[in-house]
Amino acid sequence: MDDVDLHREQILRHVGPVITGRFAGYQTSYTREVRIGQPLVMAVFLAAGVLQLIAAMLRMKPGRRSFKELKKGPEFLVTPVRVRDDLGQTYEVEMHGQLPQSALHRGDLVQLRTVPQKDVTLPVRLVSLVNLTTMQPLTPRIPTMWSHLGPALLLQAALGVAIVIALAGAVMR
Repeated sequence: MDDVDLHREQILRHVGPVITGRFAGYQTSYTREVRIGQPLVMAVFLAAGVLQLIAAMLRMKPGRRSFKELKKGPEFLVTPVRVRDDLGQTYEVEMHGQLPQSALHRGDLVQLRTVPQKDVTLPVRLVSLVNLTTMQPLTPRIPTMWSHLGPALLLQAALGVAIVIALAGAVMR
């Protein structure tokens, strides 16, 4: 048996929605991809294609991302966060997204609000926290499907749908 095994700290999985304790630190971060619905991406892509086709006929050059780029969801940062309670037990939760670097310091008293993840093998996910030392509420932000698609593509898709509806209405008369 290694000396490392003898001194290894036991990390607990918390089951309640609120954890209060001292911030023990961040662990090594990694990225995870947001899954997005392919039928929705296809609909937005095709609707935007109508407007892009019209712009191409008018010799305008709109920016266009490939369907392959769009269906691959945005990546977000996952950082395991450790908190130690008054009894000295250490809990690990996953923080999706980022917080300002100066928001938490080792030893700060924090209260975390968590939710279970779909994959039960993963630790609970941090939804929000309050740094009780500074009384600062914090919420990590992650990219969404809508931010991944971007306002330009969504606007093009909306205009493309409007054009298709107007053309369909004109043909039906």
